[in-house]
Amino acid sequence: MSDQPPCSDPEVRQFDFWLGKWSLAWGEDGKGTNTIRRILGGCVIEEQFDGTPSTPLVGMSVSTWSPQWTRWHQTWVDNQGSYLDFTGEWDDIEEKMILSRDDVAQGKHVLQRMVWYAITPDSLEWNWERSEDGGMTWEVQWNIHYRRMADS
Repeated sequence: MSDQPPCSDPEVRQFDFWLGKWSLAWGEDGKGTNTIRRILGGCVIEEQFDGTPSTPLVGMSVSTWSPQWTRWHQTWVDNQGSYLDFTGEWDDIEEKMILSRDDVAQGKHVLQRMVWYAITPDSLEWNWERSEDGGMTWEVQWNIHYRRMADS
């Protein structure tokens, strides 16, 4: 057993930019909120997404750094019955967090990914993207602009 405390790897801090309460905007008039916090002794990042009233989508995710896999893992569930599992990492060169997954859509293998980018202390961009050519090209399916709320 290691003398190092749990969740003390420096990579555990890579998602700190996302912590807080956020006002969200997408499309022409989409609005929602997202609250991100550390739980379970700081080892897990918990997300509480609320897209109402713009969309009925309400969901949550939990994310954790896996030292044995040297990757982030995220599980998403929502009120539409979705279960999505992602893995990925922080890209130091592009300054982006990218988590991806394999899926099958209409009988065809596709890749899906989430990308957090253009990160500042008070805002960031988030994309839901899809690739049908093994990741050679990506199409943005949904872009959300995050603006930090004053009380976070």
